[in-house]
Amino acid sequence: MTGVVKQSARALLFDSERRLVLIKRTRPGQEPYWVSVGGGREADDVSVEAALRREVLEELGGRIDRVRQVLVITDDLPGGTGVQHVFVARLTSMNLADRTGAEFTEPGRGTYEVVRLPASREALSGIRLLPPQLSAFLRANIHVLLALVEEEG
Repeated sequence: MTGVVKQSARALLFDSERRLVLIKRTRPGQEPYWVSVGGGREADDVSVEAALRREVLEELGGRIDRVRQVLVITDDLPGGTGVQHVFVARLTSMNLADRTGAEFTEPGRGTYEVVRLPASREALSGIRLLPPQLSAFLRANIHVLLALVEEEG
């Protein structure tokens, strides 16, 4: 039996106008696709949620609150299992000028365009959100997830 070799955190983010905030990835030679904000847990992240907050800051120059884990996706990776912890959260602030990381400094990685979509199944059906498990979960639960970040406390 093999263990967990990689952990990552993903954020299903809703802004103050009830829109879903995603990243549209355009890479050379590939069809565009959309992803949620997030990335791998690093050695100095004290928790998966800390990794999530760091990734939101790096990718959006953003801050979040009302954070709740809503899904776990596992992947078979070389040497073991990858675990993606998916959270829903409210995006409280964003400043794209504060984004950091190789994604924004290495042109060969393609573009990372922040996109805001209406929180609806119809809007989600018009994009290719990866991974597919996340797309299916989000489409099935979009209204419940939005309600979670709108709740007080």
